[in-house]
Amino acid sequence: MKLIKNRSKFVTAVIADHNGNIFELEGYAAVGMAGRSFSPLTADMTIQMPFGGEMMFLPDRRPVLYNIKKNIIETLKENPYSPGHPIFPVAAFNSPGYVITHVAAYREEESAGYLPLFSYGAMGWERGRFVSAVIQVDAERRQDLRLMKHKNIVAGISRMRKKMPKNRLRAHLENCALKYGCPAGKNFFLGRFEAPLPTSRSCNASCLGCLSLQDKKEISNSQERINFMPSPEEIAEVALAHIQHVDQAIVSFGQGCEGEPLLAARSIDPAIQMIRSQTDSGTINLNTNGSIPEILARLFDAGLDSVRISLNSVRKDCYNAYFRPNGYTFDDVMKSINLALHRKKFISINYLNCPGFTDSPEEVEVFMGFLRQYPVNMIQWRNLNFDPVRYYDIMEKIERHGPPMGMNTLVSDIKKSFPSIKHGYFNPAKENF
Repeated sequence: MKLIKNRSKFVTAVIADHNGNIFELEGYAAVGMAGRSFSPLTADMTIQMPFGGEMMFLPDRRPVLYNIKKNIIETLKENPYSPGHPIFPVAAFNSPGYVITHVAAYREEESAGYLPLFSYGAMGWERGRFVSAVIQVDAERRQDLRLMKHKNIVAGISRMRKKMPKNRLRAHLENCALKYGCPAGKNFFLGRFEAPLPTSRSCNASCLGCLSLQDKKEISNSQERINFMPSPEEIAEVALAHIQHVDQAIVSFGQGCEGEPLLAARSIDPAIQMIRSQTDSGTINLNTNGSIPEILARLFDAGLDSVRISLNSVRKDCYNAYFRPNGYTFDDVMKSINLALHRKKFISINYLNCPGFTDSPEEVEVFMGFLRQYPVNMIQWRNLNFDPVRYYDIMEKIERHGPPMGMNTLVSDIKKSFPSIKHGYFNPAKENF
């Protein structure tokens, strides 16, 4: 590593004490981590921390920081200005629409367990503000918390209760909006953008980062999975209430509070037909693992407009290690992608990225080949919500990965090589296909 002569370019490290109090550490620069690589953060690698982001201190871990005076990267166990007082790393959970370029740098202690299901972006302090190592990929304010006033959500809930008092799906979405603060659930009651249609109780994958069901006792799921399958009538009622009153409305199956929606086709298929029998307006979207192309074809026949298929990797072994499919194969996913392309449906890849793996030479080479073979319409860049060190270790056991090229470079190269591909975070309305 070369010494950066202009030290004003460094981003000051931010750490926490054992009580969770967060403060900057003068003389030390923040460090970002990508796989096994460490990089001191500079001002041109960061932007002001986006509104709505949260800071988290990481227990049972020690911060990796750059000692500016000594020009070395160090792992600190104690505050150098207050010996005997332990310090801990601080990470940023960034707002939707921003892709992290580096993970917060740290070393685990032997007692460290899995981190909760968030992404852990590198951050620091620079010129009187918190900054974060991210790329903005979507400027739409669909999930901007400043536009989601609690009193308006409550008023929307009251209206929908009167409109559909016996609808169980409406009641479930109330819980999502109020208990879990789900932005998609809030948007339904606010009558804007995209409304969620969770439907499936079961899943045919056991994703490492599943938000609604975890098989590891040391990892808590982020929210409760829906415990019933809504009827086609309940689904159509919620969807039509949204579509008929929202400009460029979107309704989406496949949410964080459910399993795999393709397994709930016996409700979804007739629901789509009911919706389309009453209106051609609105975009009906499916977020899925793409595991059953035959069922996906049926939903296209019913009137499904777009599909978003989740991938953490386009290499079979790496995909299997994360999704852990049960009863389907990676080839089935590729068949679903090919089906959507053949049927000329709008198709997005929900690309779960983690710096150091996603931008490794091995993954990039295969992903570029995938984009040439499968000319998808959009890449939705999503930060992987899973312990980044444990994730990288799992992937390293499958294949060794070289030094990362950088997330900025990866996104830039894809834009140059595939100028027709859209980049973003949110499902687009069909008016914008």
